[in-house]
Amino acid sequence: MSRPDSAVRFASHVAETRFENLSPEAVERAKVFILDTIGVGIAGSTAQGAEEVRQAASRWGAGEGAAVWGIGLRLPPAQAALVNAFQVHNQEFDALHEAAVLHAPATLLPALLADAGARDGITGRDLITAFTVGVDVACGLGLAARRGLRFFRPATAGGFGAVAGVAHLRGFSADQVLAAFGHQLGQVAGTMQAHTEGSPLLPYQVGTNARAAIVSCDLVEAGLGSLRAPFEGPYGYLPLFEGEYDLAPILAELGRAWRVAELSHKPYPSGRATHGGIEGLMRLRAEHGFSSAEVEAITVIGPPLISRLVDRPPLPDPGPGYARLCMPFVLAKVLQQGALDLAHFRGHALADPATFALAARVRMVADGNPDPNIFAPQRVEVRLRGGRVLGCDLPSLLASPARPLSRADRTAKFERCLAFAATERAGRGALADLIETLDQQPCLRGMINAIS
Repeated sequence: MSRPDSAVRFASHVAETRFENLSPEAVERAKVFILDTIGVGIAGSTAQGAEEVRQAASRWGAGEGAAVWGIGLRLPPAQAALVNAFQVHNQEFDALHEAAVLHAPATLLPALLADAGARDGITGRDLITAFTVGVDVACGLGLAARRGLRFFRPATAGGFGAVAGVAHLRGFSADQVLAAFGHQLGQVAGTMQAHTEGSPLLPYQVGTNARAAIVSCDLVEAGLGSLRAPFEGPYGYLPLFEGEYDLAPILAELGRAWRVAELSHKPYPSGRATHGGIEGLMRLRAEHGFSSAEVEAITVIGPPLISRLVDRPPLPDPGPGYARLCMPFVLAKVLQQGALDLAHFRGHALADPATFALAARVRMVADGNPDPNIFAPQRVEVRLRGGRVLGCDLPSLLASPARPLSRADRTAKFERCLAFAATERAGRGALADLIETLDQQPCLRGMINAIS
């Protein structure tokens, strides 16, 4: 008799986990990353493509079911999940699990809040637990991968995490969770071509998988038959989308290692692979005080994943998606501005000739590390005119679990994100306080109203 598909183990974890099972650290980090995800999603309401996605989603159905973050619009839950997930990921400012190479909250939280907003009786503890098990599933699938990215994992594995979270909110049995995973496999998609081109299709894929998660759970409740082996069957998710994988250590830690405590913030609004270059350049400039005119060349040395994701030629007039994933553009902005901000990827800032000229001084070197799924260590070298070379080594990235953001820095990021909201609404000032006490909230209505 063949062994059960790993989806059975994940499904049991989703169905059986209760708030009381979570560690205090998991609860605290869940609240931290729920707040962060909401902030970047509100900021994304005014980023490129958001209005177009909202217009399209409005044609697919209208209703009072769920709120679109930062805009005041309401849509049916599945469409709201799509729009909000797009808004979360469309500025590359959302949290991720580095080892899984996966932005789990981007797909998960929009689906959870869209579903919770359409029903009564969901508590803050329910949301925290659903968020935590959803992160476990998405990141577990990502951590199992033994090859580099073949598909866009935040959309693909992220969608299964969203299924897990929504299924937990609805009180599904393990069999029902398994069936929902099967329905998600029938809808999962996410091409890395969108990443290569820096296309708005990249965050849109996160959105479509968030929508699919709600649809998958709806199909279970409607009674539609599903699959028995959605993860490891011959045409299951892992063989098709990842190719090589090892789930044994992941399954052994279910319910003991809470992946939400392993998430990293994004301190800068650009691809995570650019963050070592940004921090290294900022450190060297603070220590040595050189100007952009003095810089002859910048070299970023790191694992092959870094080069694969962000080593792309600078363009004189890039789209924002391309620019956020272009190490030369990003470091040129840091040289010009001293830091990196959401505003640097909007309007005339994208087509600045001075940025393009500075970007030509940046190059990247892959260090030959055999691990295809790591972001560090990295080294940044700045060669000044006259031949002096300055160097900065980064064993880990800022805002990773080893070097977490301070509370003050998290608050500053959240408040900066709110400044980019499409609309100002009463009650948003209390949003951070509501999430800080989320485990004490008997109802999510006040938080959801503050987000919209």
